[in-house]
Order: sequence, then C-alpha cells, then structure tokens
Amino acid sequence: MRKYPATSMQRLQALGRLKAGAMNKTEAAYCRLLEQRRHIGEILWFRFEGIKLRLADNTFLTVDFSIMRADKVIEMVDVKGSKAIFADDARAKMKIAADQYPFIFKAVYPKAKRDGGGWDVEEF
Repeated sequence: MRKYPATSMQRLQALGRLKAGAMNKTEAAYCRLLEQRRHIGEILWFRFEGIKLRLADNTFLTVDFSIMRADKVIEMVDVKGSKAIFADDARAKMKIAADQYPFIFKAVYPKAKRDGGGWDVEEF
C-alpha cells in the first residue's frame, strides 16, 4: 500500500492538543503583543483561557484571550495559525457567542514576515 504525504491539516492534528492553560507559539507571540499594549495603557487587563462561555446545554466556548481595553470594552480573541485552521465548528461557536454576549469577538491570524508581519483581524 502506498502512503501519500500528509496534508497540513493532518500534520496539525497529529501534533495533538496542548494541555489547557499552555500556549502554543502563535498564542505566545500574541501574548507578547498584549503585554506591550498593556504596558503603554491600551489595555487594562488580559487573561489566557480565563473565561468559559456557555452557549447551550453541554456547549461551551473558551477563547484564547479575554481582554479589557482601556475604554472598558471587553474583547474575546481566538488566536489561529491561519484562516484555513479555523474550523467551521469553532467559527460557528464564535458567531453564536457574538450573538449571545455583549463582548467583541475576534479571531487573529499572524501575517507572514514577507507581508510585513503583524496580525490579520476578523471580527464577528
């Protein structure tokens, strides 16, 4: 039987999930950005996996970062490696949560260095 190369999604799934509360490299990079923003006063507070939102019976959403901006607005931010990795079920949960809760919901994706770096932001 011939084995075909794994797709990028299969390689990602093979890596497994990190333990709850442990950041991957992309989340750690975004955390550093949040620390800088907190230091200059743009945000007052943030926490990694700090808030679990109930969407329905046995259905919850825990976003990567809960953030309180300086204007006291709460943002819920999920950090993804790319838009392709943001699965349909996770995207649906973000949209449902955005309808149910008075917070701003965002997904952020790192831009390639060749494109200037930084982050692309998708708001729900």
